[in-house]
Amino acid sequence: MTERDPLRDYLRHIEEGRQLSANTVAAYRRDLHQFRDWMDVHRPGWEWEDVGRLDLRAYLGHLGRRGLARRSIARKLSAVRTFFRYLHREGIVEANPSRTVRSPKLERRLPAWLTRGDMDRMFVLAETRAAEGTFRGLRDLAILESFYATGMRLSELQGLSIRDIDLVGDQVKVRGKGRKERIVPLGGAAARALRRYEPRRREVLARSGSAEKEALFISDRGTRLTTRRIQDIVGEVLDAVADQGELSTHSLRHSFATHLLDAGADLMAVKELLGHASLSTTRIYTHTSKERLRKVYRDAHPRA
Repeated sequence: MTERDPLRDYLRHIEEGRQLSANTVAAYRRDLHQFRDWMDVHRPGWEWEDVGRLDLRAYLGHLGRRGLARRSIARKLSAVRTFFRYLHREGIVEANPSRTVRSPKLERRLPAWLTRGDMDRMFVLAETRAAEGTFRGLRDLAILESFYATGMRLSELQGLSIRDIDLVGDQVKVRGKGRKERIVPLGGAAARALRRYEPRRREVLARSGSAEKEALFISDRGTRLTTRRIQDIVGEVLDAVADQGELSTHSLRHSFATHLLDAGADLMAVKELLGHASLSTTRIYTHTSKERLRKVYRDAHPRA
């Protein structure tokens, strides 16, 4: 009989049982294999029930000496902590040794977002390109409008299918983390951009003979766009119009939330639109808005 492998069973559990995304499962696999490999060197012949608090602290020290950022170390500890919680629940270990291991203190980083001026310039550029009537111009405008109209994550937009879009009700079905679904309004500008893009999308699919007929955002060859290609499309436009650096596809999600809260939107409603599991995750955008107001005050008030 094949010997039971708790790590393999756990990865199957989060992939098939909890239905976490492929990227999340890959990250857990990488972090846990890295810990296992370190333990093989640190304590030859060890078993999972042998791991103690001092082993975990030594591992964190090892990661720190390698020069990893605190955020990366905290993520790796979180993966190990969640795995040991599973081992304890399954009766494989008597106690979770990571419970008393403190995570590195993280610096608070406010997310980058686009100003209203940046956003206006972005859409002027995208509209100008779309006015030429090319497949790419119309597709790229639809991508940008969909990002900003819905606040979707990159993986959520990349995974959209044509059946997820309701251009009668101007709404979209989004599949978020843990395969949770939510319905998000599209808004008039995004719906118009998608209506202009859809006939050209059908032309490309018919010409290419692609089997990926359900994919919403596709390449010239009719294949679903990868997350990397979408990042490149958005990044090229942001570089052309934004005054600040360090902007990405995620900046459109940040801008969506920040602009809603600046306009007085309810925090709970923004949480539901973003697909956050916890309200505390959404609250970072209130800090972003407050910091923007402080800057306006400092720059404009005569006695600031």
